[in-house]
Amino acid sequence: MMPPVVSWSWFDAHPGSVLADVRWYLDGRSGRDAYHSGHVRGAVFVDLERWLSGPTSPESGRHPLPEPQVFAQGMAELGIGDADRVLAYDDAGGVIAARLVWMLRVTGHQAALLDGGLATYPGELEQKPTLRPPAGFTAREWPAERLADIDDASDPAHVVLDARNADRFRGEQDPVDPRPGHIPGAANVPCRANLDETNRFLPVDELRRRFVRAGVTEDASIISYCGSGVTACHNLLSLELAGFGPGRLYPGSWSQYSHAIQRPVALGD
Repeated sequence: MMPPVVSWSWFDAHPGSVLADVRWYLDGRSGRDAYHSGHVRGAVFVDLERWLSGPTSPESGRHPLPEPQVFAQGMAELGIGDADRVLAYDDAGGVIAARLVWMLRVTGHQAALLDGGLATYPGELEQKPTLRPPAGFTAREWPAERLADIDDASDPAHVVLDARNADRFRGEQDPVDPRPGHIPGAANVPCRANLDETNRFLPVDELRRRFVRAGVTEDASIISYCGSGVTACHNLLSLELAGFGPGRLYPGSWSQYSHAIQRPVALGD
């Protein structure tokens, strides 16, 4: 398996990779419109709502994993095949594109984030959409050992990491979910703080210190969540980059947990 994060120079040195633009915005802006206004030459646009998420409900959360057949259909229609190596980016240091990379990697495909994303791309952007011929992409079940449910995330036996910004973790505000706060016992590791001021990943030793402070050890059982299971993937890839073992994604995340009114909520740090 290739590393979870690579540079643009790595992309230049390894021709044949498929580029994927995975922009999406919590505030309602259109990632597709952003793609059409300017994207990396040769990149296809991957629609998070259509191909990387399933139907929304209070019981499942805002971005549950799609059925494997839906994911496979999306990849095939975009021209991504079983044997392709996919390099994904966005304009937020990979916090959104991480969802595609994680989904591909856990199903056995070669995929990585492009370090820095659009902020560090050295070339000229283009506006013409990229169209690749349809490819063969096999539907594979999501591996159970890489997933966690609401009971797992509530179990103090696990190290549970919350990837949201600190103000949402503390419960100071929540623009999209019914209850502010966090899962009791969770530690706040904001995914955007995995990055430096240029949107590149922090050095490995700094990443390791961040996770160790949150209670991560070499043999810990780690569960990652966020608002809806998207940016939590950035922490999972960061853990791997820092040399820790694979954690588990809680896909329902806070958008599911906060609707479960029988579950306790913690506020503050």
